[in-house]
Amino acid sequence: MATLKALKTRIGSVSSSEKITGAMKMISSAKVHKNELELKKLLPFRNQVKSIMGHLLDTNTEFDSPLIEEREVRKVGVVVYGTDDGLCGAYNINIFKRLLIEIAGLREKYGNKVEITVYPIGKKMAKACLRLSAEGVRTIVPAGVDSKMSGDTVNAFTGQLRSDFIAGTIDHVEVLYMRFVSMSRQIATVEQIFPVSSEAIEGDKGAAANDNKMYIFEPDANSIFNEVLPMFVLSTMQEITIENRASEQAARVMAMQSANDNAKKLLDSLQLEYNKLRQQSITTELLDILGGQVER
Repeated sequence: MATLKALKTRIGSVSSSEKITGAMKMISSAKVHKNELELKKLLPFRNQVKSIMGHLLDTNTEFDSPLIEEREVRKVGVVVYGTDDGLCGAYNINIFKRLLIEIAGLREKYGNKVEITVYPIGKKMAKACLRLSAEGVRTIVPAGVDSKMSGDTVNAFTGQLRSDFIAGTIDHVEVLYMRFVSMSRQIATVEQIFPVSSEAIEGDKGAAANDNKMYIFEPDANSIFNEVLPMFVLSTMQEITIENRASEQAARVMAMQSANDNAKKLLDSLQLEYNKLRQQSITTELLDILGGQVER
């Protein structure tokens, strides 16, 4: 009977865990859809900025901006997005592994003397990055910045990175994050933020390729370019932040689904064992009763 009671208690515990993981899965699913809606809300602004950039590039003007200035790379900044909360499987581990590969790639590209500063976003990622002990690599945890930050905080953080790049404190800035593809697929992606690459800008030229409208730029195309380019960078960072947030919740959905499936399997196994022991206990009691009647 003691074994039956222990099994019953364990079944109850596993059943509760199954309900909790199921509830957490539903919450994370709702958060994924919320982030997808945020991406859709950002899309009109992002598309408008792309359209303006496309029309500007179509003028074939020589543009001059401190944000596209190429210089010798001695100091690199790597912004790496992680999470503030756990229960999302190997999400942070996979990003951290990708970070180590990226650091090795930067050293190979710019030389072993390059100074690399890592800016982790999220408590889990900060904890992992602070353990980095490679020579020439330091970690700075941005104050007031986390994986759940608001749009204003993203803009302020991006503005600080822009100021550091213009001042020459950093020569090259890139962002490592998980790009959201689907609920079951997220891809570790690296994007160059500063200097703004020609590929990123020219990639938007197609936005105006099929538009035959004539534009008059006042005061001039280069001045407008210098006003729009920071907006382009901000929209990119906003998109990256939301994409990473959606990927985090998607990873949590899959982790909770896996935990829920394992709990169900364990519950079925325990229930079967419980039924066997209960049947054995009933049979033993019946044999004892019948034995007593025979002795009488």
